[in-house]
Amino acid sequence: MPLKITFLGAADTVTGSKYLVQFGSQRLLVDCGLFQGYKTLRLRNWSPLPVAPQEIGAVLLTHAHLDHSGYLPLLVREGFKGRVHATPGTRDLCNILLPDSGHIQEEDANFANRHKLSRHAMALPLYTQQDALHCAPFFQTEQWGRSFSPLPGWQATFSAAGHILGASSLLLEVGGRRVLFSGDLGRPHDEMMNPPDPPPQADTVVIESTYGNRQHPHSDLAKDLAPLLRKLAARGGVAVIPVFAVGRAQAVLHAMAQLKAQGELPHSLPIFLDSPMAVHTSALFTRHMAEHRLSAQEVKAMDHVATMVETTDQSKALLNRHGPMVILSASGMATGGRVLHHLANYLGDHRNMIILTGFQSPGTRGATLASGKPSVRIHGQDVAVHAEVVQLESASAHADGNELIAWLRQMPQPPRQVYVVHGEREASDMLRQRIEHELHWRAVTPEHNATWPG
Repeated sequence: MPLKITFLGAADTVTGSKYLVQFGSQRLLVDCGLFQGYKTLRLRNWSPLPVAPQEIGAVLLTHAHLDHSGYLPLLVREGFKGRVHATPGTRDLCNILLPDSGHIQEEDANFANRHKLSRHAMALPLYTQQDALHCAPFFQTEQWGRSFSPLPGWQATFSAAGHILGASSLLLEVGGRRVLFSGDLGRPHDEMMNPPDPPPQADTVVIESTYGNRQHPHSDLAKDLAPLLRKLAARGGVAVIPVFAVGRAQAVLHAMAQLKAQGELPHSLPIFLDSPMAVHTSALFTRHMAEHRLSAQEVKAMDHVATMVETTDQSKALLNRHGPMVILSASGMATGGRVLHHLANYLGDHRNMIILTGFQSPGTRGATLASGKPSVRIHGQDVAVHAEVVQLESASAHADGNELIAWLRQMPQPPRQVYVVHGEREASDMLRQRIEHELHWRAVTPEHNATWPG
């Protein structure tokens, strides 16, 4: 009886991770992510899956980022009845991220309806905050390194992947086959997160390739930020830093805490974290101390370096403040949320600065800003870009091409097959070529909705 994998997302693109694994009549889903970026990709979120949700026996999440977990409220609403297996850190983060995602979608739909920005008679959210809250009882937490049975006859094991709190790689065993899903791999020498565990033996590997065609610079985030923020403070500008509420926000806060402690930044420079989700996420670093490199004192400093902005009124009040100051706000690729209001407010002044941290998926506003285009579309309006735009590669929480190859080299024996996913075409194909030429393993970049043997 063959094992089959259908690539329902993160094939030919870096978003929407969903892998349907089938053995006989049993099916489970590894990751359940939203598509983000280009409109053609986002429209896939509105199309039904090729399998009915009630026919999926279980979902296993490698981590909590929305491009891996954000479709879950819709899956549950449409009839999924199984369990969602995840590490405790992933469960805790999903309890924050998923309701926030539903809330932002409702806010964006309401904004579009009030200002008549939708081409439809009524803009609707993909799902609501309440839909997301309904997901919580479906979660079942699993410990790293301890096998569990998501379906009868199946065994699964999570191992640490670095990247963010709770992030894991996943080994599936069924029908005599062993399939390893890398999840999003962190960096071996990340300043905050622990390194990924070495990969176990597997017949098939499904590996991410976000930075499969790049090497990260040998620098660190604090050193890159220091001269930028000193220049900003000297000219009285405002820095808007779009951040992922999970991982990236905490990395930037940690870097700023270091700089202030070392006297590299003026203590009087105001820093605001304008993201309720990021505020709540930062508190989880105390709960999951074993998963990261920070001491209790460093976690405390990270929490206190910024003023936490939670309410809508507090966020609006920032729009009337003058520089110098720094505003961190979600989302990391400026796809939605409060950061859009800050960008619309501050992009037009040459004294201001937009600091992009890490990968910007094609089709997102972050990618538009990184490309140097003279304007960006926000809330149906073209906003001129006069602020200085800077992109920092040192903030990435993803392994680069060399680090991905080094992780694969640690496998006890070569796998029979490698599927290269979760990357733009150039990145995935470059990693595929390196796997074939340097490791001499068989590697394929699957197409969207393609089914391959596991």
